[in-house]
Amino acid sequence: MADTTIQLGIVGGYMVLAAAIGVVAYRLTDRTAEDYYLASRTFGTVVLLFTTFATLLSAFTFFGGPNLTFAQGPEWLLVMGLMDGIIFAVLWYVLGYKQWLVGQRHGYVTLGEMLGDRFGSRLLRGLVAAISLFWLFPYVMLQQKGAGQAVVGLTDGAVPFWVGAGGITLFMIVYVAVSGMRGVAWTDTLQGIVMLGLIWAAVAWILSAVGGPAAATDRLAETNPEFLALGGGLYTPEYVLSTAISIAFGVTMFPQINQRFFVARSQKVLKRTLALWPVLVVLLFVPAFMLGAWAAGLGVTVPENGNVIPAVLNEYTAGWFTAAVVAAALAAMMSSSDSMLLSGASYLTRDLYRPVTDLAEEEPTLPDRASLVNRVRRSLLAVAVSVGRTLHSDRDRETLLARAGVVVFATVSFVASLYAPGTLVQIGDTAFGGFAQLALPVIVALYWPRTTRWGMYAGVGGSQLFYLASVFLPFVPGSYLGGWSASVVCMALGLVLTVGVSLVTSASPGEDAGLYSVSGVDGD
Repeated sequence: MADTTIQLGIVGGYMVLAAAIGVVAYRLTDRTAEDYYLASRTFGTVVLLFTTFATLLSAFTFFGGPNLTFAQGPEWLLVMGLMDGIIFAVLWYVLGYKQWLVGQRHGYVTLGEMLGDRFGSRLLRGLVAAISLFWLFPYVMLQQKGAGQAVVGLTDGAVPFWVGAGGITLFMIVYVAVSGMRGVAWTDTLQGIVMLGLIWAAVAWILSAVGGPAAATDRLAETNPEFLALGGGLYTPEYVLSTAISIAFGVTMFPQINQRFFVARSQKVLKRTLALWPVLVVLLFVPAFMLGAWAAGLGVTVPENGNVIPAVLNEYTAGWFTAAVVAAALAAMMSSSDSMLLSGASYLTRDLYRPVTDLAEEEPTLPDRASLVNRVRRSLLAVAVSVGRTLHSDRDRETLLARAGVVVFATVSFVASLYAPGTLVQIGDTAFGGFAQLALPVIVALYWPRTTRWGMYAGVGGSQLFYLASVFLPFVPGSYLGGWSASVVCMALGLVLTVGVSLVTSASPGEDAGLYSVSGVDGD
């Protein structure tokens, strides 16, 4: 009971602190969509680094990753730690830096805006947004589900799942709707620092209790010698490389991560951040994942459907410390979910809603002697024009729509979390691969002026369809060439389609390759 009280107290304290930060952020937030979504592109190195860090790291860092190293060995570090730390940092420069330059010049807020403007296509803009929301939705839902389950565990079932998940969802709705990107980033910074401090304190406490890292590793070698042999079991070279590539490229296209490529205050901030990124990743992943592996050698018993980190903490540390780490994991879920809600709302309002209302504002040009069908269309367009002009009479109203988008996105995902159909869970498990399909066509578009609208349609649409087939159709293979994942194969297909179709098609009316002609000087 005491531990439960401590855990709930820590969670409650975090929520009160986050709410206070949100209020301060609200008072400093301009009533514009750009400030609400991107904090007016003013982030410095520390805030940009830690908000990206905390946004990426959900409860998986504390639970999922260590569980995997407990069962399969510590080589998961090669995938999520060293390899993805390096690959994502490289992509941050190759894709993120160029995207920042383009965003600075043209004021883009979302990836869909940037692509739709370059290729003169509302359809491409909406397609990218729809794909992103499709893969993002289950991640928000799964975070809410995890939060509800954590509250049930904290209270030994005294608080039902729907109350826990619903209460945290309501808190996030209010907090994100009020504070926007500035408040989210400030709390992320606090959360990232807390995560690092707690995980290193946990390692120090446990290792001191068992005789140090050498003693813990020796015991692992005695009980699970295969864990110390590279390339064993799950970790084939094809699996390691496929997973690392899919996750790293997928991360760059996650809306909540991709939008952070727009928010740096300067070139120097962006470059310092990407240089520090691999260091920060290693500092968190190494201790978290090694705790899971060492726990296997220490003979820690993990309850069925339980998590190894709470189990090893209960075994070797004080109850209040275990409570603090578990509560931090719950806060980590919220630090990921709030950014997802904000980005999801921006895609809904700017890439799906705005193009429709902009289209509605265009005067219909139909023949004077129209058919009955055209007269009906004329009437419907007239109504749409009226609504669109009303809603767009003041662009500041988009911030209101943004907040409404947060409410809608969070509410629908919460309802889904109560039922969690298997297909949604499957989407969540494969979302990194889905997002990864967007990365190579976007890189080609940013750097190759010869890219055409039809090339983008083919590269984005073709790779997504093939990947979806590999996930949901049993007769389509999920791996190729001795173990390379379908995700990586589909990425290669997307690249070939983007380049190949662009070579055999001409630029369509409305395309403007000059929009991406920026250099480092433009960003100074």
